[in-house]
Amino acid sequence: MIELFNMKKFLSLALIALLMFVSNMAAAQNLPAQLEAIRKKIDAGDMKTARQDLNKFLADNPRNKFAFNLRGEIRLKQEDYYGAIGDFNFALEIDSTFAEAYNLRGEAKLNLGDDFAAIDDFDNAIRFKPKFADAYTNRGLAKYYIEDLQGAFFDFSTAIDLGPPDADKYYNRGLVKSELGEYLSAIDDFSKAITYDSNDPNLYNFRGVAYYNLGDYDKAIKDYDRAIALEPNDALIYENRALAKSAKEDYEGALKDFDKSIELDDEDPDTYNLRGVVKFNLDDHKAAIKDYDVAIEIDPFNPVYYDNRALSKTALDDIEGAIEDYTRSIELFPNDGETFFQRAMLKLRIGNKYDACNDLKTAQELGVAEARAEIRKNCR
Repeated sequence: MIELFNMKKFLSLALIALLMFVSNMAAAQNLPAQLEAIRKKIDAGDMKTARQDLNKFLADNPRNKFAFNLRGEIRLKQEDYYGAIGDFNFALEIDSTFAEAYNLRGEAKLNLGDDFAAIDDFDNAIRFKPKFADAYTNRGLAKYYIEDLQGAFFDFSTAIDLGPPDADKYYNRGLVKSELGEYLSAIDDFSKAITYDSNDPNLYNFRGVAYYNLGDYDKAIKDYDRAIALEPNDALIYENRALAKSAKEDYEGALKDFDKSIELDDEDPDTYNLRGVVKFNLDDHKAAIKDYDVAIEIDPFNPVYYDNRALSKTALDDIEGAIEDYTRSIELFPNDGETFFQRAMLKLRIGNKYDACNDLKTAQELGVAEARAEIRKNCR
């Protein structure tokens, strides 16, 4: 059996894909009655009228920080991040201790990919408002993006302590715990999140991922079942369930889930690769090769796909084809000793001892323990 996938890489990709912002765009402020009426329009989604009203208000009140902050919120919601930053700058020029403006300006910068500048703004928001839960949440997200997982964990935990508790806060911390390999604790956070929102498929999906990483495949599958019942058109959840079924050697069940995943998203090379692995384990090597072919066509720069195709070609006695695939894999990733070792063994099969021994020596240098015995046996 060949390994299905790199678990840490898979979980990281999933986290990057599904980590969500949690922002309090309607932060409670002591607004004048006229601005409070505008706030209600913003909350109702009437951005056009709210913005027109704000422009009129600012014409008569050009030094009102709350009005600039509200207009910045509108622009932030409309994804006009530079315009939003401009309004928050005006608000902060009026009041350099305005925590809400720092927090929202940080969100705009975060959306523009300026993570470090965003962290500076969240730091200031927290400095001027030490119990600002949203700012801790946002700073946690920014720290996650710069791979400061411990910092993100601290900020998400602080946001939970400050309250009020909700599904998103526990979800965020659970994701970081999973990334840190703390799967039991992550399951606890996802379970708490589910008590606040039992209709979010992501919560069941990622709790399933945590169960999977602990080797509890039955519980993982139950969670994926729940997630699919809530969201039957998410390709990733079917892929996750397929992986759990594969781990239980239910390859037929896994194949059906990979088929469904590809039906929903036919542009992900990893899914074709993983389905190819299942077909390999079912000894359907010709079909496996077809899946690896598609994976390589979509992404010709992933050495794993060539390694896997080489294994199926070897099983079909296409030794020259397998050697070609291992060679391409080595070109893409020349530090994998196992690939050199596998190519060496195939070269020995076709009588090319000289090249095989060179590969075995490289494999040994790269830490492949089995290479030493093969060198003693074949290379004199």
